[in-house]
Amino acid sequence: MLTLLGGTALLIWGLRMVRTGIMRAYGASLRQRLTAALRNRFAAMIAGLAVTVALQSSTATSLMAASFVSRRIVGDAAVLAITLGAGIGTSLVSQALSFDVLWIGPLFILVGVIAFLGWQSTRLHDVARAGIGVGLILLALHQIGSVAGPIGQSAAVQTLLESLGGEPLIAVLVAAGLTLLTSSSIAMVLLIVSLAAQNAITPHLALLMVIGANLGAALPPLLGTSRSEPAARRAPMANFLFRLLVTIVALVFLMPVQQQLASLDPVPARMVANFHTLFNVMVALIFLPLIDPVASLMRRLLPDKAQPDDEGQPRYLDPAALEVTSVAIASAARETLRQGDVIGEMLRRTLEVFRSDDRKLLKEVERMDNVVDRLHESIKLFMTRVSREALDPEDSRRCVDVLTFTTNLEHIGDIIDKNLMELAAKKIKHKLVFSAEGFREICAMHARLMDNLALALNVFMAGDARLARRLLEEKVQFRDMERNASDAHMARLASGRPETVATSSLHLDIIRDLKRINSHLTSVAYPILDAAGELTRTRLKGVPVASSTED
Repeated sequence: MLTLLGGTALLIWGLRMVRTGIMRAYGASLRQRLTAALRNRFAAMIAGLAVTVALQSSTATSLMAASFVSRRIVGDAAVLAITLGAGIGTSLVSQALSFDVLWIGPLFILVGVIAFLGWQSTRLHDVARAGIGVGLILLALHQIGSVAGPIGQSAAVQTLLESLGGEPLIAVLVAAGLTLLTSSSIAMVLLIVSLAAQNAITPHLALLMVIGANLGAALPPLLGTSRSEPAARRAPMANFLFRLLVTIVALVFLMPVQQQLASLDPVPARMVANFHTLFNVMVALIFLPLIDPVASLMRRLLPDKAQPDDEGQPRYLDPAALEVTSVAIASAARETLRQGDVIGEMLRRTLEVFRSDDRKLLKEVERMDNVVDRLHESIKLFMTRVSREALDPEDSRRCVDVLTFTTNLEHIGDIIDKNLMELAAKKIKHKLVFSAEGFREICAMHARLMDNLALALNVFMAGDARLARRLLEEKVQFRDMERNASDAHMARLASGRPETVATSSLHLDIIRDLKRINSHLTSVAYPILDAAGELTRTRLKGVPVASSTED
């Protein structure tokens, strides 16, 4: 029994290695291909099938598709088609691994380890990891097969299996629960194949357990999106209902189906694999033509929520996206853009506070800083979960960029709240009035700052070196504006103008804080230009070292 459990654990681990290896090596490419294939339901189904065969996980494919619909990349119907294709993909993987190919497992492990240790390429390492995973799967199946026969001959086990065989519903529920526990229908079906091949279980019980495995396959995506917005939950819910209905039909007609499968190929292992394929093909054939009305029904059952009143609640940090690193990072970047939009609104209202001396508006700006802080905390925690996985260099760099920029935006919020609003409160309390020239200078710097905020958000999303260079040039221009505004203010101060004297410290502090905010914005350009090789190590001009002479 320990060997059986260990073999099952090794099987699950091998499937995970294949999934993570392929995802790290080709995750972005698979995601792009999946997105490009969404033009019609048939192409989407084929794409779901292909991605599942590559990843050997319908759960990963389903969660990837759910993240697409939650981000409004694609509609519900296309995601349902992807999910149907994912089911067929798992059956094809099970078919391939059910043949007598166990002898090739050590070869996969040998070649994979040599490639992993002998090459420096990150992508080759990931492909080698996937190859080792395939080898471990085959090794696990061999280990399970070696002990399945003796276990099946145990009197206690035979009594348990006979009771399961006499209770079809319980057998289905047990298999569904085990599939949920392993989070892999492929692992469960291959375990059933191994047990059936060694006659540890009867063909009838094996088919009942395959039904349960297919029903249980719909549960991990359903639970994985349970806290997501309704749009992301529709496809997993529909997939569960699809499989539940076909499960009922399969239980009613199981005996005649079993007879037909036996006439086609009486070998128990092949019967199990063929039935698994038949189940998923039937799901696709029945429901593919009905995708549009089903999608409409799911939208009624799970309607979109109105935008939450709580602005500090993240809207794009979908937990389901964590299954695919590139999708998770893109979700965090989108939430960071939303944080930038809140900063933009704070800056717009800041100028209005200084213009109108509106205390109510001042309190509103201070409240918005709490929204920025909460979004920053949510993004930071989400990215921490992303970084727990081993990342390739590009994803690792992008993680750092997202964390750095969201932190800079949080600092800008603090400057507005703790500095500018404090200055505004002082102006209101003492009924101070800027000179006309002085306020025009503040307005000009503010307008330039708003333009730079929009440019910084574009640089953050696009990662374009040309835009980054332009943003860094703006830093120089802004520094000159701040210096000119300070000089003009000092000239007015020297002339003894009363309003300038009264607001001198206020005026200088405001333009200094605007410059600080601009510096935080322009910092997003540095990693992009550094990667492009367009930065020097220092702004200091080279000074020749004078040679010393002896008297």
